[in-house]
Amino acid sequence: MSPPVPLIGFGQVRHTRLRPQRHAFAYPTYFLMLPMRSLQKQKPQAGQWHINRPGALSFFDIDHGDGRTPAQGGCIAWLDEVLQREGIHDATGEAWLHNYPRVLGYTFKPVSFWYCHRAANDQGGALRAIVVEVNNTFGERHCYVLENPRYGVEQRADKVFHVSPFNPVQGHYRFRFMGSPGKATRTVARVDFYDTAQNNATADIAVLQTSVSGTLNTLTPALLRQALWRYPAMTLGVVLHIHAQALRLWLKRVPFFRKPAPPHTFVSR
Repeated sequence: MSPPVPLIGFGQVRHTRLRPQRHAFAYPTYFLMLPMRSLQKQKPQAGQWHINRPGALSFFDIDHGDGRTPAQGGCIAWLDEVLQREGIHDATGEAWLHNYPRVLGYTFKPVSFWYCHRAANDQGGALRAIVVEVNNTFGERHCYVLENPRYGVEQRADKVFHVSPFNPVQGHYRFRFMGSPGKATRTVARVDFYDTAQNNATADIAVLQTSVSGTLNTLTPALLRQALWRYPAMTLGVVLHIHAQALRLWLKRVPFFRKPAPPHTFVSR
């Protein structure tokens, strides 16, 4: 069996705020889906893209996890330590990383998803865990570990990390993933935010629905050029979209929440 190869996905990001004011937007995007364990053993073909060195479109280990350099084992060494600390000892198969690249040297990754599988001889390499890596615009990062997830089945995690000033750090996230990397031609990652109703401490209300989806293809020089020509400042555009939508929410008088201190732990379940 040939080793898995890097993929590129072209698709769309969607946000729909349901409360206290309805606000929705969608915009086209692209992203990388990288088989990180296999990439440690391979060298990318010339002209495709760059790993840990400058390029028009590149990937750097230090942009993930706790910022380890390749000499320190890179982000895959960080991932393995996280999984071990969380008692997940059998996610030794492929680890697919859904993330935004650096474009022209600049990057901002609001959220990245690590799809961690068992070894191929262990239940056919089934999905064992998903690590959701979240960054905010204040330079802070937090990770949510989802154990024993299944595609199409909802997973939950308490919200403990500040992302948007228009959402409080309370309530919980509901995650749903569709399309197994390396097997499916299309992937969807959905993250919805639910808060507790003010007049009923046991009821949950949907506040925000978000998703990123796309069609996956092998990362080739032609698709690399297509991505760069169609979206030459894609990662910078992500930041501009965030601030533009924040201004629109402020004009709609959506309540504003000050940023609290980050959580004491870097990883939560």
